Amino acid sequence: MDTKDREARHFSHEQRELWEHVTALWEVARRRETGPVRKLLHRDYTGWVTGLDAPHDYEAAVASVGPGTPQVLRYRLMPLKVTIFFHEVGVVHYSYEAEVETEEGGVKPIAGRWTEVYKRRGSGWLMIAVSGGPDGMR
Repeated sequence: MDTKDREARHFSHEQRELWEHVTALWEVARRRETGPVRKLLHRDYTGWVTGLDAPHDYEAAVASVGPGTPQVLRYRLMPLKVTIFFHEVGVVHYSYEAEVETEEGGVKPIAGRWTEVYKRRGSGWLMIAVSGGPDGMR
């Protein structure tokens, strides 16, 4: 969809590679493809969405992109910081704006921010944790 690339212009090759992985994962989620999501999450993955009482697990993360969730129509990602530790662990902070389809068939704008943690797996990245979500959910 759309990525604001002002910050990403200054990324190293390794940082850009991880950022591109994040954007590809958003596309997989937009298409509601749970199969690829299963392969891109660590089995011990954990995440915490702002405003919810407790962290969620691998199965909840997979379900969050499935057909029972609101369809993401458009989105825009704005990278804030990408840090790679020892070429093995990556932390990505970014904000987003999106439009999702409501149950009534309308469109609802949302905005928020995420922090995502990845572990290198071969030449790719495996998500191990997230924290964040829509603004205003505290």
